[in-house]
Amino acid sequence: MFRDLKGFAQFISIERGLMLFMISVGATFLTVKSLAWSNAIYLGLIVFCGWSGVDAINNVFDVDLDVTSDPFRAEYTKKLGKFGLFIATVFSAVSLGLGFITMIPLVILFIMIGIPFGVLYSVPPFRLRKTAYKPLVNFTVGAIPILIVAAFFDIFSVNVVTLVLLIGITTAINSLWEDMADYASDFTNGARTVPIMLGFRRGLFVTLILGYCLIPLMILVGMLFQLHLVYYFVLFALTFFVSLRLYQNRFTLFRSYKTDTKRLLELGEILAKDFVIVAIIYTLSLMLSGYLKISPFLF
Repeated sequence: MFRDLKGFAQFISIERGLMLFMISVGATFLTVKSLAWSNAIYLGLIVFCGWSGVDAINNVFDVDLDVTSDPFRAEYTKKLGKFGLFIATVFSAVSLGLGFITMIPLVILFIMIGIPFGVLYSVPPFRLRKTAYKPLVNFTVGAIPILIVAAFFDIFSVNVVTLVLLIGITTAINSLWEDMADYASDFTNGARTVPIMLGFRRGLFVTLILGYCLIPLMILVGMLFQLHLVYYFVLFALTFFVSLRLYQNRFTLFRSYKTDTKRLLELGEILAKDFVIVAIIYTLSLMLSGYLKISPFLF
């Protein structure tokens, strides 16, 4: 029972679904400047179901790659068989159905853009997941939830557009970390992702630099929305955590010519998992900061 629940959670990548749910809730608070809980949760469900459907499709077609990078998920996906595509279709249909209930054309449009992008990302012969265009597609994964919120309330201010850019770029960089973790399986299966084209070491450094370049944009979002000090504290703590992790592995990073490939690949997987944790905590802080701005409570 537990293995099946764990397998299903990995099949729909529930941790990223919850992250996008929190982004939608936080974006709602920040956009309308009130605790519109019912609308926030409704929009969060649209995004969560849309993501679950899209990622389920990806995992169905990624099963051969996952045998190397994530054996447990690959085993569960194979166990599902064709039922996996049915699950993906149900989640996508629920997301689209919830969108149609709003009767807002732009909300429906953004959902209908997101789902085809998921198909282009995963399904042959397009299979953009195995190309250098993967980060561009993943940009939409982060941007569309904010655009759905903006469309629902018909608010497309400079602040909201900046938030769209931040979350979109963050998701694009996250896809590079995924490529670092999947480097071995992607290389074996002939993928042409950015890290493979640059080489693992260069790809790792480019991804790290891009990650640090997000910090000024994160600070700008905090200033535009006048977020609580909690937001900046969390941002500082996450930056310190990542920097400490890099310092601890400095010899592997900066003396990779003396480091065996296996150790370097293991480091890439560790940093990729770290970035997922960092992204989840950051989005949680964004949602919490939106809440505290409206309802300071004890803060």
